[in-house]
Order: sequence, then structure tokens, then C-alpha cells
Amino acid sequence: MRANLQKRLEQQQQHIDLSPLLDVVFILLIFFIVTTVFVKETGVEVDKPQALSSQKLERNVIMIAITNSGEVIYDNSNITVSGVRNTVSQLLKNRPQPVVIQADKQVPTELLVQVIDESKLAGASSVNIATVL
Repeated sequence: MRANLQKRLEQQQQHIDLSPLLDVVFILLIFFIVTTVFVKETGVEVDKPQALSSQKLERNVIMIAITNSGEVIYDNSNITVSGVRNTVSQLLKNRPQPVVIQADKQVPTELLVQVIDESKLAGASSVNIATVL
């Protein structure tokens, strides 16, 4: 009779162990953090021109902005035209990526061409201009 009573007490005290559930949740969290792709924005607002042949932007690109005042911006810093080649070549060492230039509508064509030339001289296989759909 005492063994019967002890079995009933053991059955009443059973509980669910949550530690395996927490392990799975943390593993999923780590998986999503590691697989997330981060796009570096230029950090300035540019009034882009409109084009009918626009395409969606890829996730892994080098974004360079040219403001209407003539500043060349990468990752919130003014790199100037002369710094484009060095910046792009450093970024292309890790893996080949296309370069996307966000140029304001008011930017002179000469400045835009200089940035495109510097990007290509740095080794970029694809240089694109960002537009509005």
C-alpha cells in the first residue's frame, strides 16, 4: 500500500522541462541573426531621376551617393571622387559586388561619369545608376 501511495505522489509532482524548448528558441534566433543580409545605405537622401527600364536592387551591392552639392558619399562619409577607386577596390577584395550610384537629378554629368570611371578602374564589373520606378 505504501508503494501505491508513493507512485501516486510521484505522478502528481511531474512537470514539463522547458530547457529543451529554450535551447531550440535560442538556436533559431542565432540562425536568423547569422543568415540576415545587411545592406549598407549611403546615409544621405538623394532625389533620383525616373526611368522606365528600372529594375529591383540586389541585396549585396556597394552603394555610393552623389548629392546635389557634388559630394560623393559612402557609408555616411564624404569620400570625394578621388576616394572612390580606393573605397571600391577595398570592398571588392572580399567578394565581387555590383556598384550602384545614387545620383541626384541636379548632378552634372561630368561628375557622374568620373564616379563611374573610378568605380570601373577599381575593378567593379557592374556599375549601375539608381532611379525611381
